[in-house]
Amino acid sequence: MSEQRNPFEELERMFERMSGQLDDASPLVESDGPLGLWASEYETMAIDLVERDGEYVATIDLPGFERDDVDVSVTDHTLLVEAERDSPVAEEDERYLRRERHHESMRRSIRLPDEVEKERVTARMKHGVLTVSLPKFEVEAARTIEIEDE
Repeated sequence: MSEQRNPFEELERMFERMSGQLDDASPLVESDGPLGLWASEYETMAIDLVERDGEYVATIDLPGFERDDVDVSVTDHTLLVEAERDSPVAEEDERYLRRERHHESMRRSIRLPDEVEKERVTARMKHGVLTVSLPKFEVEAARTIEIEDE
């Protein structure tokens, strides 16, 4: 009687080989490496934008960043967030088995639905979450103009 083969054994071996190859290639996937553009696409910050009473509120995840690492700017219809940090300096006598912490720089812009009052924009950061409040630009109501007789 012949022994039945498990059809998934070869698949499992293939996935194990692929996983090992990805681990070996991980140093190549850095923002300044040969695959930098590809890597930076996956290291972007997540942004939620909601509309509330007379304002837009953007919530941005920046885990591991401090307030001083982040710059926020606003133009007429765009919110720009830039974050940059360095990893701690390595000790000379340390022998790393794996080192993944490095210089990190992220930049993200998001188009706003309407113009905002730039002077009144506020930002606060707590536990790696940046919250930006963007008051909507208040458009004056239409004014009726009376037509005079000649």
